[in-house]
Amino acid sequence: MNRSHLIGAALGLALFAASANAADPLPDSLSIGGVTLYGTIDIGYAYQNHGVPLSSSLPGGLEYQAFTTTRNFSGSQSTVAESGLEQSKIGIRVQQPIVDNLNLVARVETGINPLSGQLTDACQSIAKNSGVGTPANPSGQTANADSSRCGQFFNAQAFGGLGSPDYGQLTIGRHNSLQLDALAQYDPQALSYAFSFLGYSGFNGGAGSTQAARWDNSVRYSYTQGGFRIALMYSNGGQDTGIIGSSYAGDLGATVGGFSADIVYEHENGAVNLRSSFDNAANPLPTPGLAAYISDDESYNIMAKYVMDMGQDKFTIYGGYSHIQKSNFDYTGGDAEGGYELNVGINVNNPATYNMEWIGVRYAYASGLNVVAAFYHVSQNSWTIGLGTTGTQGVGCSAAGLLCSGAFTEGSLVLDYVFNKHYDIYGGVNYSQVTDGLANGFVGTTVGTSGSESQTTIMVGGRVKF
Repeated sequence: MNRSHLIGAALGLALFAASANAADPLPDSLSIGGVTLYGTIDIGYAYQNHGVPLSSSLPGGLEYQAFTTTRNFSGSQSTVAESGLEQSKIGIRVQQPIVDNLNLVARVETGINPLSGQLTDACQSIAKNSGVGTPANPSGQTANADSSRCGQFFNAQAFGGLGSPDYGQLTIGRHNSLQLDALAQYDPQALSYAFSFLGYSGFNGGAGSTQAARWDNSVRYSYTQGGFRIALMYSNGGQDTGIIGSSYAGDLGATVGGFSADIVYEHENGAVNLRSSFDNAANPLPTPGLAAYISDDESYNIMAKYVMDMGQDKFTIYGGYSHIQKSNFDYTGGDAEGGYELNVGINVNNPATYNMEWIGVRYAYASGLNVVAAFYHVSQNSWTIGLGTTGTQGVGCSAAGLLCSGAFTEGSLVLDYVFNKHYDIYGGVNYSQVTDGLANGFVGTTVGTSGSESQTTIMVGGRVKF
């Protein structure tokens, strides 16, 4: 039995145990002695006016936005779909008292694709499309994109340590980046794959590199007292992870009444950026490996929300801003998440910079209906690259249109009816557009400094959470 089947069997047993008596609702939690089993199954149907056929391994299954490196929209898509609001997953968390106020804490979690029964593996989605089609004729391609979820047995988090309400929590292992955790609190669409740029693309959560949204070989300390909170994280990196060099980050936040805000700083040395599988068309895997470039990433972020009580209802306003810069890293070796071999063909000369803004609202009715609207915007400067890992040619906009300045905009609207903490159903629409440099490479668009591509997604679905 392979690892995907083991995860599926565990999930099946959990659901069976929770519903052994069909007349009884799911319990509030499946916990024994400080150990809690939890999970989510999110499935539905989606229509896209432009898109790519469903992938069995890509997180979310579909390419939900025009903000993608694959540039392989091949027509309209009408399909069963998965993980529209939330990554389907299964996990275990531990909080076991040791002495006084000191607790043993741990968590392991993995994302799954409920339509295929596979572990989520974005790197595999790119590898499967290696040598399939060309940019001018992407026939045969399925959805593929980069992610920090690349088939690891626990592709989300896996850490353990000690926690105390008086002294904070210290853990070691694989953690979400501090930026990703903050976004989960300040994204109006709660990191939805189908309706949020911040959810579908790990670009922001990874401070500019999707694979850096989760840090292997990391130490994290967090402390909360009253309305004040602080978190610090460090990783020494690794040769077979999404961050090859050392990295560090800090988060400072506070909550006063209904207002909450966080400031996050991240610096990553040697973050992995996978490129389109088209780059391997002449030499499909396993040689020469996944096409990539490696960068030093730095980000400054501020985000806030304000919750207003409206009788029994709640109205929340969200907003945030991120500034990201990607510069050169002296690459000598290392693999992607999941141990996938890399073929590093370019490096950054003049830095790439990105500014991102988002705003949104959520109205939560006492009846259980949530109405959510959000707007996201990203702008990119013109930047230059060198050929190979040390080239200084300064190839820029005139020779490679994707390096031209460009913009991404997205708007989404979702209706989510929450029956209780375990069941909800939803429906929504998402429109996204890339222009100029960020649109370069889409079939039928202008190459270089002008042109655009858009996508509209309509999705309905439901979630079961335990």
